[in-house]
Amino acid sequence: MTAAGTTPRAMDTRRSPRRPRGLSAHVFLILAVLISVFPFVWTIIMATNTTQDIYKSPPKLTFGSHLLENIRHMLKTIDFFGSMLNTIIVASVTTVLVLFIDSLAAFAFAKFDFPGRRVLFAALLGFMMLPLQLGILPQFILVSKIGWVGTLRALAPPALANAFGIFWLRQYIQSGVPDELLDAARIDGAGFFRQYWNITLPMIKPGLSFLAIYAFVNAWNDYIWPLVVLTKPGHVTLQVALAQLNVAHNTDYSMVMAGVLMASVPMLIVFSIFARGFIAGATEGAVQGS
Repeated sequence: MTAAGTTPRAMDTRRSPRRPRGLSAHVFLILAVLISVFPFVWTIIMATNTTQDIYKSPPKLTFGSHLLENIRHMLKTIDFFGSMLNTIIVASVTTVLVLFIDSLAAFAFAKFDFPGRRVLFAALLGFMMLPLQLGILPQFILVSKIGWVGTLRALAPPALANAFGIFWLRQYIQSGVPDELLDAARIDGAGFFRQYWNITLPMIKPGLSFLAIYAFVNAWNDYIWPLVVLTKPGHVTLQVALAQLNVAHNTDYSMVMAGVLMASVPMLIVFSIFARGFIAGATEGAVQGS
């Protein structure tokens, strides 16, 4: 059965203009995926070939059989697993503390009116515009007075009060946590921390998942601050250790890419864990909104 005055052929005619539009969107998405995946595929190609193959013109675009050889060479050159353990410890601790501190500050900015809130939030937005390199000198002076220079403890504090993380969660809490729910909790006698822990955190899990990915990747890829503050060879992070593979002359790029490839595995694992919560929350919101 069809609507009055509408034939099946007419309905097909109405829908046909949408097909080229949908096809072009799919082609665009496929091209975007290929462009995004190509750097990772190129890293694998370089890691599985020799440096001589990389220098060929045109370059070799197929996978080789030298991956294990390049990995063995890389492991003999640097303490890869020791540096990876240091990086895992620093990135994990930093991520947990960033989630707690930034969500707590964002909850206060989003749902509580206190003196100087607008000024502090404007200052927070201003800090987002400043390059991170400007804070290296005062941070180094501070950790040197505490006595943390040369230790892994000096790596986490500069990343804790993340301006972007506070801004991101503040916007998420404002739109995702109803004021009526918090008012009802206050009537039942819930204090600030109970409103934050029992009500707000369960409702912002997708936002926390995204911030966890963001904080872990930033801590994992941080290079300048560990290079400045870590003075003991046994306490270097993975990015500093991988930089030691680059020499002034005759750099073995296949060995470097083998190290980069192995260093990417933990980030892929973390992304696969937290991306599920972020995508699930975004999908749930889209279904409810529809």
